[in-house]
Amino acid sequence: MPRINKAIELLEHGQPVYYRRVDNPTDQNYDGGLRFARTWADYIDYNMELAPYDIYRLREFMRGLVDGGPTTSGHRTPAVIVTMPLEGRNEHTIRANAWIIRQLLNTGVHGLHLCHAETPEAARAFVETCRFAFHKPGVGQGLEEGRRGHSDEKSPALVWGLSVAEYKQRADVWPLNPNGELMLGLKIESKWCVENCERTVRVPGICFAEWGVNDMSLSMGYITTPPKPFPPEIETARTRIITACRSAALFFQEETGPDGIKEQIDAGIKIFATDGGSEGGAATADIGRKYTGRTMPY
Repeated sequence: MPRINKAIELLEHGQPVYYRRVDNPTDQNYDGGLRFARTWADYIDYNMELAPYDIYRLREFMRGLVDGGPTTSGHRTPAVIVTMPLEGRNEHTIRANAWIIRQLLNTGVHGLHLCHAETPEAARAFVETCRFAFHKPGVGQGLEEGRRGHSDEKSPALVWGLSVAEYKQRADVWPLNPNGELMLGLKIESKWCVENCERTVRVPGICFAEWGVNDMSLSMGYITTPPKPFPPEIETARTRIITACRSAALFFQEETGPDGIKEQIDAGIKIFATDGGSEGGAATADIGRKYTGRTMPY
């Protein structure tokens, strides 16, 4: 069957993925979904870490994407990955706030991004909370059975254009499940996250990870984020996180611009936030797509 998640399809073919953020509440509604339905981006980072946690607005945004689609590549919608307000301080934080994960997945999004992922136990609870119990890849090999419970799966099934049964079969984590359509990411964005990063990124079911220079700088005592070249302790943290991701065969996500995109592609980075706003982001993505000989329409 064709892929629901456009970003996964590109990564399967070795192509980088380019995303844009939706973090302005004025865009987080049905009309915003209509506007973003044919975006140049491969996936949309729907930011709820700093923007209001409003499930109704997210549901309406997803409905607008469907009504405004399909994408130029023929996908029903761009992939949508939500940056959650939930933080991965420890396992108990994830278990106690599983309702947030359940509500988000039931809107039909294609992935979730966990901020401040400090421990492997938190990452493991994150993966298990996203999965139905009948999905078995990884169970007994670092994971327990999934904890996602029954709810109104009609809503996400409608967004994906599937029956409820088909949605349940395909709503699993990729690449652990090769047929899955959900991407789970981690933000390794503080000195406390770095302490455990080698073990955290090896939790089965995690697809990608990124660092965050702003939060990393704050955790190291800086009032403002230092400019490049970064101080040695910040650059060391970035290198350690990238090395851990490569060792665990995780995709690494980082921000870039037109001057750095080719170099970062050559370094093996596969998921990009493109700076410079909408036009600048599209221009950066265009350079990268031409550089890698991409054939999927954009």
